[in-house]
Amino acid sequence: MSGKITINGQVIDFTDEKNILSVARKAGIEIPTLCYHPELTIAGACRLCVVEIERMGIQASCSTAPVDGMVVYTNSERVNRVRKMVLELLLANHDRECTTCESSGACKLQKYASDYGIKRLRYPGRTAPAPLDTSSLSVVRDPNKCILCGLCVRVCKEIQGIGVWDFKNRGSRTEIVAAMDQPLAESACINCGQCIAVCPCGALTSNSTAIDEVWAAIRNPKKTVICQIAPAPRAALGEEFGLGSVDVTKKIVAALRKIGFDKVFDTVFTADMTTIEEANEFLSRLVKGEKLPLFTSCCPGWVKYAEQFHPELLNNLSSCRSPQQMFGSLLKKKYAKELGIAPQDMFVVSIMPCTAKKYEAKRPEFMTEGAYDVDAVLTTVEAARMFREAGIIFSSLADSEFDQPMQQATGSGVLFGTTGGVMESVVRYVAGKMLNAEGRVDVEFTRGMENTKIAGINVGEHKLTLAVVNGLAAAEELIKKIQSGQIEVHAVEVMACPGGCVGGGGQPFVNDQEHRLARAKEIYNIDAQLELHKAQDNEDLENIFQKYWGGCCNHETHHDLHTHYQPKKRIVGNEILIKDGTGPEITVCLGEGCLKKGSLAVVEKLLPFPVKLKGVFCLEHCGNGVSVKINGQIQNVEPDNVLAFIKANCGCNCSSCS
Repeated sequence: MSGKITINGQVIDFTDEKNILSVARKAGIEIPTLCYHPELTIAGACRLCVVEIERMGIQASCSTAPVDGMVVYTNSERVNRVRKMVLELLLANHDRECTTCESSGACKLQKYASDYGIKRLRYPGRTAPAPLDTSSLSVVRDPNKCILCGLCVRVCKEIQGIGVWDFKNRGSRTEIVAAMDQPLAESACINCGQCIAVCPCGALTSNSTAIDEVWAAIRNPKKTVICQIAPAPRAALGEEFGLGSVDVTKKIVAALRKIGFDKVFDTVFTADMTTIEEANEFLSRLVKGEKLPLFTSCCPGWVKYAEQFHPELLNNLSSCRSPQQMFGSLLKKKYAKELGIAPQDMFVVSIMPCTAKKYEAKRPEFMTEGAYDVDAVLTTVEAARMFREAGIIFSSLADSEFDQPMQQATGSGVLFGTTGGVMESVVRYVAGKMLNAEGRVDVEFTRGMENTKIAGINVGEHKLTLAVVNGLAAAEELIKKIQSGQIEVHAVEVMACPGGCVGGGGQPFVNDQEHRLARAKEIYNIDAQLELHKAQDNEDLENIFQKYWGGCCNHETHHDLHTHYQPKKRIVGNEILIKDGTGPEITVCLGEGCLKKGSLAVVEKLLPFPVKLKGVFCLEHCGNGVSVKINGQIQNVEPDNVLAFIKANCGCNCSSCS
């Protein structure tokens, strides 16, 4: 549909725009919004985007389609009066301690209150503050700041396909809570932080306790404090200081030296290391024809998702640790000895675009002599906050280089910062190793922000089908197609966040498609300018492999640089008594994963039996089917075979089972 509408006296053509809001923004007319996001479904909840339409009155511009001949006013007296009233009502129910809010300066509600001159409120405020949820290592929820826009609910359901957040109660009692109203750490949250990325007013923020831990380590003369910088922050941290999405790597290094770090390294170094280990793992699997397709394991959000919802795929995950954890292991297990210090006296900090990296760093798999391989993780935004706290004028910093002996990096490793980068890096390595390809090897199909990309390539005698996916809802759809036999692929790169790491939950606000594209463009610019192109070109890395492990891809590197993941519980909590029968006790898992596989249908099938039936939010025995416990044994069943299973295993000899 196309036509013309008049907005504030200006005649504007429209074509495929779905709402008046999009038409106005295309014409350079800004309309305030809080609940709208162009990548999510439309809710029309906040009513801040209202406009006045002739013969229609006041309407929400986000949910009203343009019609040829329509006459719209975006700043009439009536519109502004409604907007101010909406803002006052939202502010009345909002914790207005802006000076202590982590989102101060990046809060849309704060901005609009200033834009519309809201100085006093006519409505009574919240009476008693609600407690904060600080249970998660990655995300902090402050219900006192929530304006019920629902963006966190929609991004978790629509982009990630998980649905951790949802509305509870109605009317004035409405609130947004985690699944089953449990603490966030006890839910199926994968720590990706996409809810933080869309939250407009500071109700969801990164867990920033690491900042104090890092300052304490820097001020402790007994600690050797080392920092590693991931690929994605170098193309985004400049946004925090008004420099835009440009490469500020050397300024970050300089700032870290000024605030007291002893050594500064580039995570791109271990991205190259990951490429070599993972590519050889893939080639080995390909020759053996087993554990395919290989799924990448760099993204901790994706790994936790697989542990919770697809334990049957864990053997398909690459055993490689992420670049962050490879560097942590290298530093604590090898480099600390070279410096003559104990792992406990080395404090390793990561600057990451990702809130899930905070969770990953505290996994028990990643420890050396009782100390975590990575002690603290700072997001891009948190690193910028530390620089401000130290009084550093970022834009005036002179460039500084990374430390030896792990200074070299290749464009291949830099590409880890955007969706498709891991796959392109592996293809470059394989092309160089198997085909003796020289010079640049650019892999076009991996590039771009589409959520799923699949292509076939020829590598010697092998014809490979490779897939790249970002966003876990898209990943789930791809997994279904693979498991059903609809498509056959040999390797899959999965990134939990839209656009990959450039769109991580720890990146600067606003974290939308426009900014993700700009950051990814800079990542590719950095790659194009680097002299070294493939992971095998990194001579410093080759020296480290030889020095510490006698080469790459052997038993020693497997011990220090690889790991294995186990099925994880989805939700913990108290048991629920469903039916108090006289027969044997049967417990059915009601966690999200089992719910998807039919646990409610299993409960319905069991209700006619004279059993004591319970539900629990995790039996920690994830697999193909619904987890059911009977006589102390846990099995996986399907709704269609549960009756036969119960009759064969309950041992009660009652009339129902005989």
